[in-house]
Amino acid sequence: MFGLGTTNSMTMDKPHPDSLLDTGVQGVIGKPLDRVDGPLKVTGTATYAAEYEFANMAFGVLVGTKISSGKVVSIDVDAVKSIPGVIDVVTDFDRFIRVAAQGGATDAPTQGVKDIAFFGQIVAIVLAESFEVARDAAARLPIEYQASEGQYDFAAHRDETRKPADDATQAHFAQGDVDKAMDDAPVTIDATYVTPSQNSAAMEPHASIAVWDEDGSLALYGAYQMPTSDAQQLAKSLGVSEKKVRIIARYIGGGFGSKLGIAPESVAAAIAAKQLGRPVKAVMSRPQVFEATVRRSNTEQHIRLAAGADGKLTAIGHETLVSNQSTEDYFEPAGIGTHMLYGGENRMITHDIVDVNLVVSGSMRAPGEAVGMMALESAMDELAEKLGIDPIELRRINDVTIDPEKDVPFTSRNLTRALDEGAAKFGWDKRQKAGTRREGEWLIGTGVAAAVRGNMMQESSAKVEIHPDGSATVSSAMTDIGTGSYTILAQIASEILGIPVANITMALGDTNDPPAAGSGGSWGATSSGTAVYLACEMLRGKLAKAMGVDEDNLTLKDGTAIGDNRSTPIGELVGKGLEATGHIKPGKQEKDHTQASFGAHFAEVAVNAVTGEVRVRRMLGSFAAGRVLNAKTARSQCLGGMTFGIGAALTEDLIHDLRTGKLVNHDLAEYHVPSNADIPQMEVHFVDERDIHANPIHAKGIGELGISGAGAAVANAVYNATGIRVREFPITLDKLLDQLPAV
Repeated sequence: MFGLGTTNSMTMDKPHPDSLLDTGVQGVIGKPLDRVDGPLKVTGTATYAAEYEFANMAFGVLVGTKISSGKVVSIDVDAVKSIPGVIDVVTDFDRFIRVAAQGGATDAPTQGVKDIAFFGQIVAIVLAESFEVARDAAARLPIEYQASEGQYDFAAHRDETRKPADDATQAHFAQGDVDKAMDDAPVTIDATYVTPSQNSAAMEPHASIAVWDEDGSLALYGAYQMPTSDAQQLAKSLGVSEKKVRIIARYIGGGFGSKLGIAPESVAAAIAAKQLGRPVKAVMSRPQVFEATVRRSNTEQHIRLAAGADGKLTAIGHETLVSNQSTEDYFEPAGIGTHMLYGGENRMITHDIVDVNLVVSGSMRAPGEAVGMMALESAMDELAEKLGIDPIELRRINDVTIDPEKDVPFTSRNLTRALDEGAAKFGWDKRQKAGTRREGEWLIGTGVAAAVRGNMMQESSAKVEIHPDGSATVSSAMTDIGTGSYTILAQIASEILGIPVANITMALGDTNDPPAAGSGGSWGATSSGTAVYLACEMLRGKLAKAMGVDEDNLTLKDGTAIGDNRSTPIGELVGKGLEATGHIKPGKQEKDHTQASFGAHFAEVAVNAVTGEVRVRRMLGSFAAGRVLNAKTARSQCLGGMTFGIGAALTEDLIHDLRTGKLVNHDLAEYHVPSNADIPQMEVHFVDERDIHANPIHAKGIGELGISGAGAAVANAVYNATGIRVREFPITLDKLLDQLPAV
């Protein structure tokens, strides 16, 4: 997969206590630098997938099914081909796609299928000379169906479960005897928490433009998070060599997991463009994004906690039911954070699937922790209340230094510090007992929840070139989905090479450049960042050699190389130019240690005693995630995660009609993500930390950490305000009204 050539390649087999980011003197690492791609985005000159222009381009509109289970009997193509401007209708029943984004690559139909698994499943693409004509013809396309009975009601089939065949994410785990510990413990919690299906709701819809060359190679301009693996998936889908497929995804308007793997529009556009012999653009409508890409599974989570009178946990049980299509083994890993967050010798963490005829469930930002911590951290709040122990103290008591299941040390773990430092900044000591604080009609409460997110490294590479004018170019198939990759990778190169960020050109999101893991799983900054680091490390050595000085005596700053009492412009040392490729892959450090980021969320809410309306008044996140590479982009990621948590706690609910499987709220008007008015001023605090076991840059993933536990902090604050414990999310006013105190 990775051609090495002149490459500084490293496997992460040992700790790296020394980092060039600590010895560099450019002074840009950690600073809140503005995004280097910001001016392009605010001026509208950053080109997104649907905005490329090609001569003789045809417009394609996808057609989805109007039933949720059954078969396509016929599609009357001729009925619309006579419409002026319509070019063709493509219905290819032999094409299949490997849906690798869902955690287990399984054959699943996407384009032109006979068997229908869910409402809105794409079965055709209508092609026309204009989008308007294609849209009109797609709406008119007659399709005859043979309907069959489907399963749409999760609750009605909750006893018909199966264990996921793909156990890579540890679907079932048991240690000790949870049942006995529950019987023996003086204090227990036994409760069930329910979360609904959710949609990623990225601003940019899924879009692709497919362009075939005369040599049989395909260039696809798409909105995808992981171009390297996406190109492999697309090649497999089309039955062509991987070398023949190129994906370009330079700017992406959000993904949140929905763009990890290729979606129907890419396959449809590619097949249609090949058949027509001209470029084809296909952009999903907002309802199609909701109906035919991926959703986060709904969950039913049974939490059991057993503790001594001192609050020390003796048992943790976290048993989860999720939903997916019968052909899929991906499951929402709600218990993934439970494995490592607290001690307790008796443990049971399980996940089982209920088959449904709904759109496939897959990875959505912070898969597992986002909804799993809403249950676990709500239960911990219930336990603290029952014990009469402060919720922060309960978490301190159950903090650990050794992984309670793997019996290996953590690379770094600052959960208690995050709690303590966050509590001090939030003013936790002023918290009052549940239901006792009131301001007129408003009941006021505060809540806390811990955060955890496993840290991962993925194989990645990047090329760095230094040009004769002293500027540099960083190129990689890595993407920036709004997280700040363009900026932090430029900062890493700047710090090590001593070249100002303004003189570094970033080229990302093209599979013609060195392959990378892309953006997902909070691994982008550390994986691609390390690849850039390694390339720059090699270049630094080449510069020292060109200058004739020992590398330890070389200082690089502001485009100048300084050593042995001499200074030389860097451009004069590179001849016609220098280049190096960095390549990183995970190693023994991931096996010898447990890697994770930790944090804590604090929320204050006001609940109206008359209407039941919940308003988040303030929120603070305290996070320990290794070195912060850019204080501004890191803060932005955490703010986004906290906003995600508010939405999960209070508003987001993807609703399917239990009679038909049809998605009821398939757009941003009816699927209620938080708006600006729903979000208060939020504060982010970073705990000073370095992780020498994670990578040479000592950083860990932070984007998804900001989601973990955020919803639970809001829910716990609602309880503290009202004395009402809501275990079915989101916490809408109807779940509070009949229990609110008299005005």
